[in-house]
Amino acid sequence: MASERRQVPLLPPDSRVGIIAGSGSLPVNVAQSLALAGHHPFIVIIEGEADRLSDLQAHQHVVLPLEAAAVAFDRMRKEGVTHAVLAGGIRRRPQLRKLRPTLRLITALPKVAWELTLGDDGLLRAVMRHIESTGIKLVGAQEIVPDLLAREGVMTRAAPEKADRRDIDAALQAALAIGRLDIGQAAIAVGGRVVALEGVEGTDGLLERMVALRSHGRLAGKGGGVLAKCTKPGQDLRADLPGIGVQTIRDAKRAGLRGIAVEANRAFVLDYADTIAAADDYGLFVVGVDVHA
Repeated sequence: MASERRQVPLLPPDSRVGIIAGSGSLPVNVAQSLALAGHHPFIVIIEGEADRLSDLQAHQHVVLPLEAAAVAFDRMRKEGVTHAVLAGGIRRRPQLRKLRPTLRLITALPKVAWELTLGDDGLLRAVMRHIESTGIKLVGAQEIVPDLLAREGVMTRAAPEKADRRDIDAALQAALAIGRLDIGQAAIAVGGRVVALEGVEGTDGLLERMVALRSHGRLAGKGGGVLAKCTKPGQDLRADLPGIGVQTIRDAKRAGLRGIAVEANRAFVLDYADTIAAADDYGLFVVGVDVHA
């Protein structure tokens, strides 16, 4: 059954997980899974980024601005955090002039200033190195909530047809291409042709743009199409895995798409049961694809 949960791997008995929480449902899903497994998470809620605040605040937490990340790591160590998870989206970059200094950060300031100029992947790798330099082990969210990873194959009642498969292949190849350039993780294809690529606006913005593109001369009167999302080639899988949720399904329906393809075992289907149910209600397909097959 699509709604069956997989077993959550057990952490060492004396471990405690800190969640650095950005936007979306992933931080909530991770926190809930940890609590159910008997681990009580400590959550660093990134001010102005994290949403679903009431769900996050049900656990021990602190609210800090993005520029206080270094302070957050010190606070996590004081709370006995042994493992950390980066979960959820961050829409902006920290501003150097607003960084809250710690002794560790002051000594690394020239390097930090340079890292802020890197692309998204480069900056993430720098953040992950800094976390582990504090003695906290970084783990991927998928290690905590493997039940939310996309299964390979069709997860919905509706299934892609032959024309949809052409759109899936085209959109995935485009998503891989922009991933190599560290631009985004998603693309849309209609009629076997790529029509839109994800940029800094994220998947929500991409789908909103697709709504407007429906009236474009080359697309006017054409229905269908597929959104595809996959990891960037060479991406560190401990952070920023692609994901879809209920809102993605709603936006895809509004954009006139027939379905969504995600990378199997490397993309999240957040709030899994609700997301698949929403797709079924709208008659959309959701399929997990082995991108490297």
